[in-house]
Amino acid sequence: MAQNTPELVKRKEPISSKLFNIINYTILIIIALACLLPFVNVIASSFATPAEVISKSFIIIPETFSLDAYRYILSTPTIFRSLGVSIFVTVMGTLTSMILTSMMAYGLSRRYLPGRRLINFMVVFTMLFSGGMIPTFLVVNGLGLIDSLWSMILPIAINAFNLIIMRNFFQGIPMSLEESAKMDGASDFYVFRKIMLPLAMPSVATISLFYAVAYWNTYMNAILYVNDSAKWPIQILLRQIVIVSSGLQADGMAVDIIPPAQTVKMAVIVIATVPMLIVYPFVQKYFVKGALVGSVKG
Repeated sequence: MAQNTPELVKRKEPISSKLFNIINYTILIIIALACLLPFVNVIASSFATPAEVISKSFIIIPETFSLDAYRYILSTPTIFRSLGVSIFVTVMGTLTSMILTSMMAYGLSRRYLPGRRLINFMVVFTMLFSGGMIPTFLVVNGLGLIDSLWSMILPIAINAFNLIIMRNFFQGIPMSLEESAKMDGASDFYVFRKIMLPLAMPSVATISLFYAVAYWNTYMNAILYVNDSAKWPIQILLRQIVIVSSGLQADGMAVDIIPPAQTVKMAVIVIATVPMLIVYPFVQKYFVKGALVGSVKG
């Protein structure tokens, strides 16, 4: 009987399916290159000579490697101080935002919270309407935060969109876990810290990345609230460097090197972008799960 059983034949993939895969992969590769090549061009241009950048519209590999743009940027005595300011604002801002956002999101995710619907409405309302630039400036000034590093943190400490994503993620966690812990005598804060936060790590990592990028790229708040050049973040200093490299005057800049204008602009983009690109791979595995699950559930 076993000898009469025909052998299983592997089913061949239809030609239409192969054609679809080829077209699909081709389109995806083209899209990926369209996203990647401009950044490769920026990096290559930052290491190229000014003459090559002017003569060529697109550079993948520079003919002559030059570090003049980076020497010019690093010759600014305040560059490392500004980096320190940006690192402080990014780290402390992300930590502050995650503490406030996660605690508020957990509270709003509990259906037994009195006034939960009203508070949720007020959170969503801020996504559509805001006080505006001048009222916000008056509030920051009234709190005595002008020329303080916290003026770049506290006004944007809680983002409504991030709060809603994290709230929905907490709502997706079964209530039975909280009820079981409370039956054993656990407090609300213990449940939040020991049970809910570990389960919400994909959402925490995703929202932390959102906040870190926002704080690293902080620009408008620094322009409005920080007058002391010693407290400028890296984005403001890089703007000043671009202004000086273009032959214009800028406050807080003292450089004796003749700047290669085009390559300096490319180097500025690299310096402003690379730190976040270095951080991204460490949270990539949480990114899709945290963003999708948090936005769909609830």
